[in-house]
Amino acid sequence: MPKEKPELNDAIRKKMSEKPREKNPINGTKFTIAISSAKGGVGKSTFATNLALALRNTGCKVGLLDADIYGPSIPKMFDINEKPKSDGQTLTPIVKYDIQCMSIGFLADQQTPMIWRGPMVTSAIKTFTQKVAWSNLDFIIVDMPPGTGDTQLTFATDIKLDGAIIVSTPQEVALLDVKRGIKMFDKLGVKILGLVDNMSFFIGDDGKKYNIFGEGGVKKTAEEFNKKFLGEIPINPEIGKCGDKGKPIVENNPESEISKVYLEFANEIKSTYL
Repeated sequence: MPKEKPELNDAIRKKMSEKPREKNPINGTKFTIAISSAKGGVGKSTFATNLALALRNTGCKVGLLDADIYGPSIPKMFDINEKPKSDGQTLTPIVKYDIQCMSIGFLADQQTPMIWRGPMVTSAIKTFTQKVAWSNLDFIIVDMPPGTGDTQLTFATDIKLDGAIIVSTPQEVALLDVKRGIKMFDKLGVKILGLVDNMSFFIGDDGKKYNIFGEGGVKKTAEEFNKKFLGEIPINPEIGKCGDKGKPIVENNPESEISKVYLEFANEIKSTYL
């Protein structure tokens, strides 16, 4: 098992040594679910957007919070090109596909780099959780950034997280970071709902199954850490095309096999909490 990063341990010890304080649940919401990995490029944003839409399809009222300050994806994946309204005190989430959405990408040009230090990121996260007029939501899905840094610690220690889903591809180089993320959530007392094997395999034109990134790594990791394995999502070019067009596959083609997989995840989450 890989050694933990010293900076992660130091950050956790610092937070845990501080005087305990009551977590601040996000107003207007019942349950907050983080989509995380600690590794970039494994499809967290794609998973978060499609899961939000699948939960909506089960009859839930859903919000989607893009917590990736440095690399926001929701504006592109939902094709949102407007700024949220404000009364000077609160921001109004932008509604698309019946999902209430908020992202730093709504407030800044998509090509503008967010060259911010940690305290500024923390301040932005607190604005999105405390000063956005989320309305009557059953679930708010939080698209977490890669890593185990300020955003993750802020959500785990200052904001009420009801659970986290860990998304990964099956190769070991991704799972090394994923294991650090699992340990972080465990140490901070955040319930991990399970692990998802994303881009798990590809079905070729010949009908054969190809495990491009390896096989079984996510399931083995779930077993290693005594977590639930939620299932696999195969590679499908339609997923990327739909996301690039601003209409995720669950919205664009709700009867596809991929959409049905997301619906299974959504039904499991709904039955867990509601």
